[in-house]
Amino acid sequence: MKELTYPLTSTINTSEININTKRGRAKLDKRKVIMRAALELFSRNGVNGTRVDQIAALAKISKTNLLYYFSSKERLYLEVMQQLLEVWLEPLARFNEEQDPIQAIGDYIRIKLELSRDHPAESRLFCMEMLQGAPLLVDTLKSPLKVLMDSKVAVINAWIATNKLAPVDPYHLIFSIWATTQHYADFRVQIEAVTGKNLNDPAFFASTLKNVQNIILQGVKP
Repeated sequence: MKELTYPLTSTINTSEININTKRGRAKLDKRKVIMRAALELFSRNGVNGTRVDQIAALAKISKTNLLYYFSSKERLYLEVMQQLLEVWLEPLARFNEEQDPIQAIGDYIRIKLELSRDHPAESRLFCMEMLQGAPLLVDTLKSPLKVLMDSKVAVINAWIATNKLAPVDPYHLIFSIWATTQHYADFRVQIEAVTGKNLNDPAFFASTLKNVQNIILQGVKP
C-alpha cells in the first residue's frame, strides 16, 4: 500500500522543527500517527461522531499531546481533508495540451483506481463530506478546486478543437471518471457482495481497469 505523505502545516510552527534531529523527526512522525488515527475514525464515524479523546486513544497519545499538534478536532479534520484533495487532484493537474489525450485519460483512470484500491478510507471520508454538503470544505471546493477544474476543462476543449477527442462536455467526462473509479472504494461492500472480489485482487483490478478504460475511452475517441 502506498503511504500518503501528510502535509506539515498545523497549529505548531513546523518551520521551527529541525527534521535532521531525532526530536524533530519524532514530532513529524507523531503528526502522521495522529492524522492516520483521525482518518480511520473520521471515515468510520464522520467528524461529528468522532471525539478528540477517541483519536488520541487510537494514536496512543494523550489528549493534551494531540491538542499540542492540532488546536481542535475541526482543524485536524481540515488538514486530513485538504491533504486528501491534494493527493487526488495532483494527477488531474498533470493534464496539458501536449499530451496524447487517450493516453493521459487512460493513465488518469488507472491512478484513480489505484487510489480507490490503496486508500478506500480516504475516499469514503470525502464521499461522506460531500453528502453532508461539504460544510468545512466549501471554500476549498469553490476556489482552488474550481480554478484547477476550469484550467483542465480548457485543456480538454483544446484536445477536442484539434480533433484529438470526440466532442464531449469536459466537466461530465471528469465527473464520470471520478464517479466510476471512486465507486470501487465507496461501495466496496456492495461490489464484494455481488462479485466476491475487490480491487486488492490483482486479476479483478486488471479486469476493472481494462473495462473502465474501454467504456470511457470508447466514448471520447475521435
